[in-house]
Amino acid sequence: MVEGIGNCGSGAGTVEKTNLEIILKSPITLQLSYRPPYQWQQMLNFLALRAIPGVESAVDGEYLRTVTLATRGKRPVRGWVRVGFLQQRNVLSVSCSPALLPVLTPLLARIRHLFDLHCEPYAVYEALASMNTIRPGLCILGTRLPGCFDPFEMAVRAVLGQQITVKAARTLAARLVDAYGTPFDTGVDHLTRIFPSPEAIMALDGPIENRLGPLGITGVRARTILKLAEAVVRREVDLRFGARPETEIKKLMAIPGIGPWTAQYIAMRALGWSDAFPHTDFGVTKALEPRTPKEILALAETWRPWRSYATVNLWNSH
Repeated sequence: MVEGIGNCGSGAGTVEKTNLEIILKSPITLQLSYRPPYQWQQMLNFLALRAIPGVESAVDGEYLRTVTLATRGKRPVRGWVRVGFLQQRNVLSVSCSPALLPVLTPLLARIRHLFDLHCEPYAVYEALASMNTIRPGLCILGTRLPGCFDPFEMAVRAVLGQQITVKAARTLAARLVDAYGTPFDTGVDHLTRIFPSPEAIMALDGPIENRLGPLGITGVRARTILKLAEAVVRREVDLRFGARPETEIKKLMAIPGIGPWTAQYIAMRALGWSDAFPHTDFGVTKALEPRTPKEILALAETWRPWRSYATVNLWNSH
């Protein structure tokens, strides 16, 4: 239509073409609904603590990150996304760069997963309200399960976070991105890198520990990350939202360097499994001390099938 108007030589055609160009250069903005209540600041605090510099940020009440997604023709497109909270309307506001229009459907699906927009908060709370007999306020209505946007990125973060603090894991992830992430000019402050893909990790020359070791990543974890990348590329594991957790946990634990805690964490955040429970996790044991891990497992049986939500409430309690 624009081409036809342009060829006719009319001034109206020029105006309409200019308007279309403006639209194509403007951010795409829409809204995604959720079932209230939603503990937004709680979610934002969780993501902010783990945000990888250059790839994502959670500041001023919003979450932002770089995006790379493949089109149907397998050609990747890149851009940025910004997510905010409109409590009065019970929606999340989503803005993204116009380059992401061809992948808008999978983009929104990933945002729904990341922010757990499928959640029925009253059903979860009803099952977990007994947590408040352990300590008042331990379980909060509207607590969401933080998902993930990129499952490989999340899995690598889980490996990096083994037996170290969240802050230390974030530092290692930032070094990995600085060294091997793809530079990307988004035009948005603090968003400058794309997290390295599994193919990029596999393409690194020489022994993987020689490439990741200088970043402070141990040889064991470096080799685990490589094996994980290979398993993802070869489709030996499925880390997508909704994959069968019990099956994928077994596959993950067959990878050297991935134990129960890491597999449960990946199942919780990447697969979106509502009943994952890393019972030896430091935050879990601290919130439930002086109980032993065995006692914690027994206690958590009453929280099925929402143990992932129970875990998040325990993390948020201190």
